[in-house]
Amino acid sequence: MPRLTKIYTKTGDDGTTGLVGGSRVRKDDLRVEAYGTVDETNAAVGVAIVECERRIADDRALLAPNHANPRGDAAALSELASLLRSLQHDLFDLGADLATPVTPDETDPKVAATKLRIVPAQVERLERAIDKHNDPLQPLTNFVLPGGTPAAAALHMARTVSRRAERLVVTLVARDPTRVNPQALIYLNRLSDLLFVLARVANDSGKTDVLWVPGKSR
Repeated sequence: MPRLTKIYTKTGDDGTTGLVGGSRVRKDDLRVEAYGTVDETNAAVGVAIVECERRIADDRALLAPNHANPRGDAAALSELASLLRSLQHDLFDLGADLATPVTPDETDPKVAATKLRIVPAQVERLERAIDKHNDPLQPLTNFVLPGGTPAAAALHMARTVSRRAERLVVTLVARDPTRVNPQALIYLNRLSDLLFVLARVANDSGKTDVLWVPGKSR
């Protein structure tokens, strides 16, 4: 685990940054753009957590003094916030993965075990979460606009940032295919799908979704 004793090091004053393993690249290097955008995604998920917790607190205040029995939607948001917090840990794993170029010797299981990589089990967990939270929702009849409750709007923002991270990783894989963990790209693809579903959950299980009306402003 890293030990952070000093916040500024001055080593990046020349516009470069260090990758895991010791090599240095420009701060606008595509790999840095990719894991930097994963960090942005994590920050956006953090905002969504705060909005979920704010609504939970508001609901409980309305029910005072019986704080022990929140409404069903508050309970659902509490579960949602817990899931989002677990995603934040995954996103740090993903950032570390992208900051660590894959090396040929990782075909050796002993070497591979020393690297922090996104693994299929993390992708499968996202798929289970998508199925669990999407199955109770009414099917959509049109595209959803980003909005509704503050928590849903924050989740849509996180979703769009994760899609940008995915696009950057797609480009990184095209340029440097042997040095990127393929599970990193798969994880991002599933993550944006999950964030879309969770935004609908945060919109009172889709009841307050804002639907696109084509040509409405003509």
